[in-house]
Amino acid sequence: MELSNILSPSAVKVAGTITSKKRLFLDLGDIASSSIGLSLEDSVNALLERENLGPTGVGNGVALPHARMAGLNCVAGAFLRLEKPLDFDSVDRQPVDLIFALFAPKNAGVEHLKALALVSRTMRDGAICAKLRANSDPAALHAILTETPSTQAA
Repeated sequence: MELSNILSPSAVKVAGTITSKKRLFLDLGDIASSSIGLSLEDSVNALLERENLGPTGVGNGVALPHARMAGLNCVAGAFLRLEKPLDFDSVDRQPVDLIFALFAPKNAGVEHLKALALVSRTMRDGAICAKLRANSDPAALHAILTETPSTQAA
């Protein structure tokens, strides 16, 4: 599995000021709607439902919100880089500016976990995060994320 199979160029965006998780999830839902074909309302509700189980801010300015949804055939991603970091209740209490959301089919057990592991490994790489923070062009962000050598998920 590679990020290029999960993340399409149209699912990468840069946003200015977002002031709440709900607004962030609306933006991610909009990306999911336009580039993946999911319902905006269903995407937002699924992300909020998962977030209510526990924050998906993993530290170092990174959040990995994810949700399982009906109507999907494969795991798909959406990436958002914020120009102004947002408080996200992350494990290290630092605001986030790099958000990689995953949407998986309801019954996508192992594939969902492999995709989450791949995204997590990629977003833990300090050099990749530095490049992402240094660019504001969605095409460049997509290239940085998808041209990174991927290691097979466990």
